[in-house]
Amino acid sequence: MIAAIVFDFDGVLVDSEPLHLRAYQEVLEPFGLSLPREKYYASYLGYDDAGVFKAVAEARDWPLDAGKLDALIAEKSRLFEALVAGGDMMYAGAAECVSRLAAHWPLGIASGAARAEIETMLGGRGLARHFRFIVAAGETPAGKPAPDPYRKAAALHGHPPEACVAIEDSRWGIESAKTAGLSCIGITHTYPVSELLEADVIVTSLAELTPDLIRTLA
Repeated sequence: MIAAIVFDFDGVLVDSEPLHLRAYQEVLEPFGLSLPREKYYASYLGYDDAGVFKAVAEARDWPLDAGKLDALIAEKSRLFEALVAGGDMMYAGAAECVSRLAAHWPLGIASGAARAEIETMLGGRGLARHFRFIVAAGETPAGKPAPDPYRKAAALHGHPPEACVAIEDSRWGIESAKTAGLSCIGITHTYPVSELLEADVIVTSLAELTPDLIRTLA
């Protein structure tokens, strides 16, 4: 039986990836580094902030020590929070989807976003009360596509991974969930069906995430 549901956050419940990209671009620009939209969506979207900056530095042969990395992450978080303050990022139907599924199962979040960012956006829509826990960036030894975030999510729910269902929008997130042992639903908010084929089920909108659909994964 399905015992719990774990949502990714960016790209599943909130349409915040364009804002993340803009914040990364503004942080990197003073160093003469560009991050084109196509490159971000093709190579970096599934990573947390540390993973993005490390990957960019490695690709550009750019020296990056721990102190500089911390400073980049802090500046990116500041810029992102300012951008978020400009409007509601929730996808259409997100609040209804969360309420609908919370009536049947405990919910959690496993995300590469910072905890403060997640809590701010959930709080703004009154959705925080529906989630039993959040696994955020930096709270596991490795981030997605490693299985660590979903393994921790299952442990916090108190259920074996195979009794949990993940909801993801990227191949990195699907890889993380499946490697951890969870079933996974892919949603085409960010990538087309062809990029999500490793998911057990693929949907095109949050309205399709119903209790009946979830139960088919048992």
